Amino acid sequence: MLQVKHVSCGYDKYPVVKDVSVSLEEGERLCILGPNGCGKTTFLRALAGILPYSGEITVCGESLKGMKRRQAAQKIALMSQLSSYSFSYTVYETVMLGRYAHMKRGLLGGENSEDRRIVLESMERTGTLELKDRLITELSGGQLQRVFLARVFAQDPQIILLDEPTNHLDLKYQIELIEYLKEWSLKGKRCVAGVLHDINLALAFADTLLLMDEGRVQAVEKTDHFDFSLLSRTYHMDVQDYMRKSLKRWE
Repeated sequence: MLQVKHVSCGYDKYPVVKDVSVSLEEGERLCILGPNGCGKTTFLRALAGILPYSGEITVCGESLKGMKRRQAAQKIALMSQLSSYSFSYTVYETVMLGRYAHMKRGLLGGENSEDRRIVLESMERTGTLELKDRLITELSGGQLQRVFLARVFAQDPQIILLDEPTNHLDLKYQIELIEYLKEWSLKGKRCVAGVLHDINLALAFADTLLLMDEGRVQAVEKTDHFDFSLLSRTYHMDVQDYMRKSLKRWE
């Protein structure tokens, strides 16, 4: 579904991501791990088509570079860890923005019954339905994060790109989110790629891990036979020893 070949990108001609190749198949969940500043977010922005890149990105058999923005938005949804708002929309109105790419005349054309169904369903799955008439300026950070997640789901893409989707979420909603994403990815032609800092959460969510350091791929491994020593090399510390010591606190 998503093919990435020799992609490099950055800012002001400064290369951040260097020669990355990876592919996602239908139903696959990829998690990108690596230290701060290694290029994870930059890579996601290139995959979403909002950052120029060299190399090749193919989405459902089509070149991303050849797609118009609206066409790309129908296939790919990106939720940034820095999601923000400019107006005092209600929660319902904010989630409805996710339907923009599917409306024939954009938001000016108005919503239809299918748009309303998808929006309400997305809100119910993220636990935000009871907030639908609240202004987003009145919400806590965790509530707002779930609203932005609902907006991504309402976009009804084939590929979801998530940059720290569990940011601001308590443990219960973190677990519920990854379980819903796992279920979502298995319905139809869909896949998910996300950035997580919580390694345990990443292992619970993904079936494939991509490790990055200094803008380059260090490894692409399936989680069911993952070599944990790769984490120590990527993070430049003994990750396994740290995890074992942390686990002992629960014994």
